[in-house]
Amino acid sequence: MAGNPLPDFEVAATGNQRFASAAFKGHPYILYFYPKDDTPGCTVEGEQFRDLHKEFLNAGYMVFGVSRDSLASHEKFKAKFSYPFDLLSDSDETMCRIFDVIKEKNMYGKKVMGIQRSTFIIGRNGEIAKEWRGVKVDGHAQEVLNAAKSMS
Repeated sequence: MAGNPLPDFEVAATGNQRFASAAFKGHPYILYFYPKDDTPGCTVEGEQFRDLHKEFLNAGYMVFGVSRDSLASHEKFKAKFSYPFDLLSDSDETMCRIFDVIKEKNMYGKKVMGIQRSTFIIGRNGEIAKEWRGVKVDGHAQEVLNAAKSMS
């Protein structure tokens, strides 16, 4: 998918906002997709992006977390862990389909469809500049930051 231009999309964001991809043309940003608010791995991932947030901004990148959770759930999750970036609610899976992150997973012996932890750097022209799929949480935010800095 890297290098492919993305279609325009718009979803609800924390802080009573809307995230419209068209508004970011000319500005690179990071989207990290995670399975569920307030779960252990997703919390750690968010904390790592939180702790490096100033460095992402200094490199010229805004960061957004994305899951299928409701806006109300996102607001609680963001406040509980003091995330300085917005969380995007993709409850109808618009973004999940565009980025092809819904995969079959094994949850306690049952097959379920869920978000495969994935991260994308979106370039200035609205294209996927770099992607990670099947992400392991530990150290991932730093790896994304290093890649972002090398593209700046």
